[in-house]
Amino acid sequence: MTRAASALADPYRTRILCPSSPVHRRDPAVWTGPGAPVRPADAAALTAHSADGYHVVDELLSPAEVQTYWNELVRLSNDENLAADERVIAEKKTGEVRSIFEVHRISPLIAELVRDPRVLDRARQILGSDVYIHQSRVNYMPGFKGTGFYWHSDFETWHAEDGMPLPRAVSCSIALADNYAFNGGLMVMPGSHRTFVPCVGETPADNYKNSLQEQEIGVPAERDIARLCGVHGIKQFTGPAGSALWFDANLMHGSGSNITPFPRSNIFLVFNSVENALVEPFAATAARPSFIASRDVVPITR
Repeated sequence: MTRAASALADPYRTRILCPSSPVHRRDPAVWTGPGAPVRPADAAALTAHSADGYHVVDELLSPAEVQTYWNELVRLSNDENLAADERVIAEKKTGEVRSIFEVHRISPLIAELVRDPRVLDRARQILGSDVYIHQSRVNYMPGFKGTGFYWHSDFETWHAEDGMPLPRAVSCSIALADNYAFNGGLMVMPGSHRTFVPCVGETPADNYKNSLQEQEIGVPAERDIARLCGVHGIKQFTGPAGSALWFDANLMHGSGSNITPFPRSNIFLVFNSVENALVEPFAATAARPSFIASRDVVPITR
């Protein structure tokens, strides 16, 4: 599909010249399909995910597993062979590691986690099909100086810059440190996934090089954020290490900076349906690199 043809048929137009009204989402958050497993998510979790756009799984990882993955994140951040790798994103001000992308291809340990039935089957259950990894990364939020992420919908970026046709994707954020209300935990607007907010501004060339450090394009107007907040309110993901937040691609979310001594790191896995393969970007001149948005639609298997 060409970019022009995509734009004509696009129900989620964004990166426009003038402000536009939010769009009611046409697509479900929980999909059904003949090959989707019936576990591990129960009916209550799926109902919450459909209504609120997210649900939490307590104790997805055991304390021993948390320690194993924490050690892996420390190892990766200290790996000199990765220092100059373009998949490693540094903090804009400090130069410390902020994120490492395509981490499931770098770390065999995290590659195993992607195929773990506790993770893979839940993703397949929510999306109603076989799935593949659209994006994987680990995020580091050190104490005192970890910077947050401003309010945004991931799908807006994935649609505009990657060519993801529909919000048939789900993210899994697995906490490797305790998430408190005061150390920069993720904030969400429950139910906001049912509204797509178009953003103003043309996508610059190679926008990802700046947006991975600090997003400026693809950010909703303050007016739209205030309206969504007035309707849906804000909740914050808190919980012990090992818990996981599963959230819809279009859920409005963000996080504040961490000025406490308590670090916060997580493993972030984005699953996309194989029936929602990427096309040409809807609002960018070129697709982002594959380490940010994979075009390998081979289903994940155990």
